[in-house]
This record gives sequence, structure tokens and C-alpha cells, in this order.
Amino acid sequence: MEAIDWTGLGWLYLFFWYFSGITQALLIPSSGFIGFRSAFYMSLIWLAPVVLFPGFTQEISAVIGIVLWATSIVSMGYLAIYKTEFSQSVIFTIFETNFEESREYLSQYLSLPLVCGAVVYTLAACLLWTHLRPVHLPLPCAMGLALFVLAINLGEPYVDYFRGKSDFESATSKLYRRMEPAAPWQLVVGYLQYRMQLANVRKLLAKNSSLPPLENLVDTNGEVPRTLVLIIGESITSRRMSLYGYSRKTTPHLGALQEIGELSVFHDVIASRPYTVEMLRQSLSFANQEEPHRFLSEPNLMNLMKQAGYRSYWITNQQTMTHRNTLMTMFSQQADEARYLNQNRTQNASSPDAVVLEPFSEALANPAPKKFIVVHLLGAHVRYSLRYPKEFEKFTGRDGVPENLSDSQARTFNSYDNAVLYNDFILSRLIGLLSESWSNGFLLYFSDHGEEVFNDPAHEVLGRNEDKPTVDMFAVPFVLWRSPEWKRTHPSDFGPMLDRPYSNAHFIHTWSDLAGLVYDRFRPESSLVNPAFKPRVRWIGDPEVKNGLRDFDALARRQEAFRDRTP
Repeated sequence: MEAIDWTGLGWLYLFFWYFSGITQALLIPSSGFIGFRSAFYMSLIWLAPVVLFPGFTQEISAVIGIVLWATSIVSMGYLAIYKTEFSQSVIFTIFETNFEESREYLSQYLSLPLVCGAVVYTLAACLLWTHLRPVHLPLPCAMGLALFVLAINLGEPYVDYFRGKSDFESATSKLYRRMEPAAPWQLVVGYLQYRMQLANVRKLLAKNSSLPPLENLVDTNGEVPRTLVLIIGESITSRRMSLYGYSRKTTPHLGALQEIGELSVFHDVIASRPYTVEMLRQSLSFANQEEPHRFLSEPNLMNLMKQAGYRSYWITNQQTMTHRNTLMTMFSQQADEARYLNQNRTQNASSPDAVVLEPFSEALANPAPKKFIVVHLLGAHVRYSLRYPKEFEKFTGRDGVPENLSDSQARTFNSYDNAVLYNDFILSRLIGLLSESWSNGFLLYFSDHGEEVFNDPAHEVLGRNEDKPTVDMFAVPFVLWRSPEWKRTHPSDFGPMLDRPYSNAHFIHTWSDLAGLVYDRFRPESSLVNPAFKPRVRWIGDPEVKNGLRDFDALARRQEAFRDRTP
């Protein structure tokens, strides 16, 4: 039996890997190894035709190479410009951009260094191609290799489906996730997912547009020019903010504003769900834990503000066109203007929240008399170390870290506090920009949910799991800044209200109250800032599951009792 030409096989694989592997290797510092690993496996597929038909190696590899080159150079160019990965969110943004904006974009970024880089990238591919040679394997061996690389890449995601442990849709989604980092699937799968998610968004928008308006809506502020800002945070628990008594100084800017009386800090606000979509489905609509289905059958916050005559803006540093974010995309598409700033394929990639500052300034500068601006931050979404620039890496040692945490856990603990510190900076800049614009209005910030980062008395929990809840998963910041003009025309003493126990499941009533909007569905007893406020059981958990709801305050008492018993 003739010896296998392993060197020739290695050159063939290196050629096919080049078009995906180089891009994913450059993305490792910001996106981790998952994309690189997927590119490693998916590049094996292209060995199948050349080992089955070795006599046409040069021709087959040339055709495949041209396709891979044409698709990968788009991803490489995008990486060179934005230092991030091409994704279905980019495709969504492209299709949301008109021709003139596209022309301006190309003229801005099409530069000599970019062209030179593309030439070098292309020449390297051509050089690799010249090293390719036929690899002759016995037919059974060639067929076995071809079947193996196809099965391990295209068949493995369906193993659980055939074993009855997952459905076909979940298996296909797993296959898509594996294919997406590699050329040419990055464009193909990205476009297919874009089309699927766009269809879902359009269904939601169509259903929403058929809803009747809110009855007897009255804006008590009349036509006075104003700007109302809602900042939605991500994964920030109030229990890791010095603004709320945490020992480390993680919120120095907000703390300074509070000291001079610029902030109203509400101390006992929680999220009803520990997940972004599930929580905002309630916060931004009339749905709540007792009536979870109202978010589609009744108008939402965007409808309310539009009906009240506001020009609306949605500025987001969250991912856009993903299965999980379809509802968020629907909210954003209801705005008059939407800016999508995070084009990463996965959330576990770097996209510091400073990107929201420029579009926020542009929205403030719009001459519309009544503006409603939503800014959705990435906050402290995992991985925490990707959420802040290097200069905000203040907490690095063991001071303030629970003693029984391992070194690895301590690094995670510190990176979360650094993310909270950076979030404090971003919030202070947003407040500063609003203040400097001399706009009449207010800015309200809350986090969608909290996060448990080894702060539980047992120091064993990381992340969020509503089946095993902790207080940190649900305790969230709720902070209000008001302009001098707004304070003058809306004198309110929030002091007696700052310690009220409240769930953001009823947030739309608090927002309506602050904005001076009254309508038939408005419930003053559900507004945190209304004299008629009535405390109620603060349910947490999944309302769709039998016995899925828990009393948050009972949980807090149990956890505090355990903490007191812990030496």
C-alpha cells in the first residue's frame, strides 16, 4: 500500500483553512476561541472533493478558493475597519442603510492601506494554491475520509435530534452556529438568519400596528419642549454598586452626583425575571407576572410615546438580528430613528458602551420639540472583561474579594466590578451630555436584571438561574436625574418614596407618571412615584411554569438569615 502523502494533505487543508482561520485567529482576543474552533472544523469539509477526485485537485481547489476568497475578503475588510466580526446584524444594518449612506461609507473607508491589505491577503492565497498537489488515496480510504469530515461537521449537530433529546429546529440552529464563523457560510448563514429574524420582527410589528390606541390619553405637560431619556442597563446588580452601599468604590461619578442632590436613587427595586428579553417584555409593556401575555395584545411603551407626540430614538449596543433579540428589534423598529452599534456575531465579544455617546449627542441635537430617547447598553454582560477598556481595570487584587474564592474566581469577581465602574462612567457621560444640551426633561436608568458573581453567601454562584435564584440576580439600580427646568416645573419630594419595594414588571406605569401621561390603562397604585402607590407581592420566576413564581422578599429574608449564620 502506497504511503499517504501527509504533507500534500496538509497543504490542501492549510489552503482551505486560510480563508476562515486567519480572520478567526485575529478575533481570538476579542471573541474567544469558539469561532476559531468552528473554522478549524468547517475547513475540513473542502478536503472531501479533492481526495475523491485527485485528478482535478488544482481545478477544484481553484473554484472553491475563489468562492472562499470572495466571501472571506468581505469579513476581513470589515474586521480591518471595525475590529469586529461580520454577522447577520451587519447584514441587517446594510439593508437598513440607503444608497447615499452606503456611498458615503465606501468613500470614507476605501483607503490605500485597505486596498494594499486586500492585495497581500490575495497574494498569500495564490501562493498557497501553488503548493497544492494531488493526494491519491485508496478509494475506500478517500470515501471514508470524505464521509468522516462531512459527518463530524454537518451530522454531529443532529445527534441529539435523532436520539430524541432535541427538536429539529434546535439542531439546525446548532449547525448554523457551527457554520457561521467559516467562509462562505458567514455570508450565507448570516443572510438566511437575517431573513428569518426579519420575518419574525415583521410579524410582531404587524400585530402591534393592528392594536387600537390607548384610550383617553392626556399629556399633562401640553406642548412644552422636552427630552425624556430611558437608559436600559445590562446585568448590573445594585448590590455591587457603591451608590447602594457596596464597599468597593464602583460608582464614583454617580455617587458624586448623588452627594450634590442631582440624583434620586431608589433603593429597593427588582427585576421580575433575570433575563433581558423576558424582563423587558414586561417593563416596556403592560405585561407583568400575573398577566404575562399582555405584551402583544396591548400597546407598549413605544406606542405610548408615539401616540403622545414624541419623536423617538432607539440607540443600542446590544446585538440586533438574533433569535433572542427579535422582540428588542421590534421595539427599536417602532422608533422614528434606530441606531444599531453592535455588529458582533456573539455577545461574548468586545463592544464598549462608549459607542452610544455620539449617536446620543446627535439625537439630543435634533430640533424636534418632544423627544424620547432609549439607550440600551451592554453593561456587564458576560464576559465581563470585554465590557471595559484597559484603563478601567482598577480592581485587580484580592482586597475586597471574598477570601475563599480561587484565583480564577477572584479575577472574574474583579472584572465584574471593573465593568460596573465603566458603566458608572458611561452613565455620567450620558447625564453630562443631556445636562450640557440644556434640554428640559429627565433621564431614568435601570438595569434589565442583576447578576450573581460569587456574592452569594456560599460564594458558589456565577450568572443567572431563576430555578436557583439569589438576591443579586434580581436587585437592580433605579436612578433618576432631572434637569433644573424640569425640577422647577415638576416639584416633587421623592425622599419618602426612595425605599419603596418595587418590581420593574410595572415600570410602564412609573414612566407614564414621570412623563405626565394619563390614560385609561394607567394604574397610579403601580407607579413607584405616585402618592397612591400600594406595595404588593414581588413575584420572581417564570409565570408560564406551574408553581414557577416565588416571593422575592421571602427569598431575600432567607438569604440574609443564611448570611448572618455564615462565619
